[in-house]
Amino acid sequence: MKRIVFVAAIAGVVMVATAAAQPVRDVSAKRHPNLAAAQHLVDQAYKRVVDAQQANEFDLGGHAARAKELLDQANAELKQAAEVSNENHR
Repeated sequence: MKRIVFVAAIAGVVMVATAAAQPVRDVSAKRHPNLAAAQHLVDQAYKRVVDAQQANEFDLGGHAARAKELLDQANAELKQAAEVSNENHR
């Protein structure tokens, strides 16, 4: 019984931390529709990884956490691409 309570508490903490760490979509869809669409897909993928973690009680060998890190990186790269485009096309 103590183990179930402990696992539930850990899952709750991780869920809160995961929600806070979710990538922010901030590329302008008006100026960069393709980059914004890509950011939307990254956001969807991130949410599916979170769903997989929750369904498997976060026991995915660290691979899901690594996937989320890479999705965060992809999100940042998309933002930088939009910023470069903005600078080059003023």
